[in-house]
Amino acid sequence: MDSPVRDRLGSLRRSLHRHPEPAWREFYTTARLVEEIRAIGVDELAVGPDAYDPADRMAVPDDEEIEPWIERARERGADEALLERMSGGNTGAVAVLERGDGPAVGLRVDIDGLFIEESTDDHHAPASEGFRSEIDGTMHACGHDAHMTWGLAVLEAIKESDFAGRLVVFFQPAEEESGGGHPMAESEFAADLDYLLAVHVGLDHPTGEVVAGIEKPLAMCHVDVTIEGTSAHAGKAPNEGDNAMHAMATAIENAYGIPRHSDGMTRVNVGRAEAGTTSNVIAERAQMKAEARGETTELMEYMKDRLERTMQSAARMHGCRAEFDVVSESPRADSDAELQALVSDVASGVDGVDRVVRSADFGASEDATFLMDRVQEEGGLATYLIVGTDHPTSHHTSTFDVDEASLAHGVEVLAETIRELERRHPVARESAAVET
Repeated sequence: MDSPVRDRLGSLRRSLHRHPEPAWREFYTTARLVEEIRAIGVDELAVGPDAYDPADRMAVPDDEEIEPWIERARERGADEALLERMSGGNTGAVAVLERGDGPAVGLRVDIDGLFIEESTDDHHAPASEGFRSEIDGTMHACGHDAHMTWGLAVLEAIKESDFAGRLVVFFQPAEEESGGGHPMAESEFAADLDYLLAVHVGLDHPTGEVVAGIEKPLAMCHVDVTIEGTSAHAGKAPNEGDNAMHAMATAIENAYGIPRHSDGMTRVNVGRAEAGTTSNVIAERAQMKAEARGETTELMEYMKDRLERTMQSAARMHGCRAEFDVVSESPRADSDAELQALVSDVASGVDGVDRVVRSADFGASEDATFLMDRVQEEGGLATYLIVGTDHPTSHHTSTFDVDEASLAHGVEVLAETIRELERRHPVARESAAVET
């Protein structure tokens, strides 16, 4: 890929990096994507509620959490008609190219940022080179800016090629909350896909390395737990209270004591807990954010059920009540070996890629599995591939960054894989046989 193209990819990624927005609040991001997609030109563009059923969303924040992000996007010049269309947090988009008979190929990229304050250290390239996040407390700390760049660049590359078939690019919101994969998988755009490619940058794989497909992504659920007790004076009448904080402490300790399962890997974590108002009041309310994971969807369900039972039991022990709310969840779905082999073949011929790994364990969770699962259930093939990048620190840290050389690698691997899918697809083979 020549230098001007690489420079343009870097410029686009940096533009997106400056405006990170969290799950279901990606208003400016979506408007920026729509602007680029319209410039490329597609046969169909669906935004927000036209791309999915809003009722299928998970982990949607309250209106008061959403409104400030609409205002920020408006102040930054986002199209007013688009903002109106995305009201209520209906962000994200789907772009479709229709190019006659051939395979239906889906490409999924995610678009949300994280609640992390980006580093101002001079050694952090976004800070020293002028493209650090412009939104305090929010950052593209997982590479989704690179993913969006790939989505747009691949869309443009396929449009300019002689590809025959249908390409559907899912610009999916709310991946970090596992909230956006489900509605997009349930949408009409995910129907009858022959192939699905999902992609991530880095994940401890260096620049020049490509993983053709992940294995063993953990099924996962996010839960909110609220414990309601009874307040009382901590000195005068502590016996009259039902201590929600004590119940919470019991619940947390017991959650980590849930037996692991003999059938495979399981995980549980309480990541946030808060309770009480001041030192001399028995706490009447406690809140927790927790998660359960499993090597299979069934093992995740086991952990989720045990976690709920643990929370409810701890609350009752202390005379309290517990509300257990599953905010979002995602299943396990593995990459298909046939598609992994094809990606491996393609990646081996891409300039700058010096090592191809057929498969690797993922060890984390991803709601792209909803889309993978639907495509596989309908007889198609799916893979979740990784394009390596030298990132100086881990994902989800204030100094995360990507090596922009990997932007070109990702575009070439994805675009050439889509073209190769067309060449190998049965419809293409049958047409060639008829011509012969």
